[in-house]
Amino acid sequence: MLYADVLRDCGYAVATVGSESAALALLRERRPDLLLLDLQLSDTAGSTLLKSLRKEGLTVPFVVVTGQGDEKVAVEMMKQGAVDYLMKDTAVIELLPGVVKRALAVLESARLVAAAEAERQRLEREVLAISDRERQRVGADLHDGLGQQLTAIELMCVGLKEDVGALDPRLGEQLGRITGLLRESIAQTRSLARGLAPLDEQPDALQGGLADLAERANSLGRLSCRVERLSPRPLGDRAAAGHLFRIAQEAVNNAVKHSRARELILRWEDTPEAFRLEITDNGIGIPGEGARGLGLGIMNYRANIIGAHLTVESKPGRGTSIVCVLPRRA
Repeated sequence: MLYADVLRDCGYAVATVGSESAALALLRERRPDLLLLDLQLSDTAGSTLLKSLRKEGLTVPFVVVTGQGDEKVAVEMMKQGAVDYLMKDTAVIELLPGVVKRALAVLESARLVAAAEAERQRLEREVLAISDRERQRVGADLHDGLGQQLTAIELMCVGLKEDVGALDPRLGEQLGRITGLLRESIAQTRSLARGLAPLDEQPDALQGGLADLAERANSLGRLSCRVERLSPRPLGDRAAAGHLFRIAQEAVNNAVKHSRARELILRWEDTPEAFRLEITDNGIGIPGEGARGLGLGIMNYRANIIGAHLTVESKPGRGTSIVCVLPRRA
């Protein structure tokens, strides 16, 4: 009662309970900013109340106030999340308002930091989403705009060659070379378009994108790349599929450029608990400081955005394995 009176005089709204059952009933109705917890309640220990609160998802910031504790108990309560620890003695009444004020200030600072971090993450996700949308737009423009125009010019050159080739073989030969260059340009344009906008709107777009990624890696002639699908079920989340594809794309590009691998495997697995993407090569591995320049930070960031967990295992001379696991709950 003395604690409550002192805190009310300082302008705080205070409610008091003396048992676990009363505390649970009150906290189910409203959540306070701070809980002052005695280690011994009328019906149970304060630590038991904390366990009951966690079990019900009613976690509340708390300060321990007790006359029976020692340093060991204090350390244990701080490990359980106590904001502060106050011993009952002759000065407790004078100290209590300052302890509460300090604890609330710490909690408010933590809340502001968490809010700022959440806003930063939101802005980063938005920037990345805008970047991905712009990539998609440029890819579509390349495919539907420039690619179609180049195809039309190629057809016109083929027709023109047929018309004038017999009359002027030299001009026909030049038109043939122009047609070949146009054909190469069309292939490059389509390759760029697929790289910028690799996934379509189909449910199995990720699986199709991985197959195209393996095909492009094989076309370079540096290594053999294949896809292993251990489940035919598609990933329905298009945003998650896009991030997973970009992770795979970054890993494949790194393997092609740096690993000296002869074989690269893209493995996609769907289990009841999670989706699992694994990219494994049999190359030289990642040097100690070399990992910083291989886009692993971007891969980790993309994994964090969708709630996935990324691990990288590399052994010198025995290759690298990059695994991204996306829990279904994410």
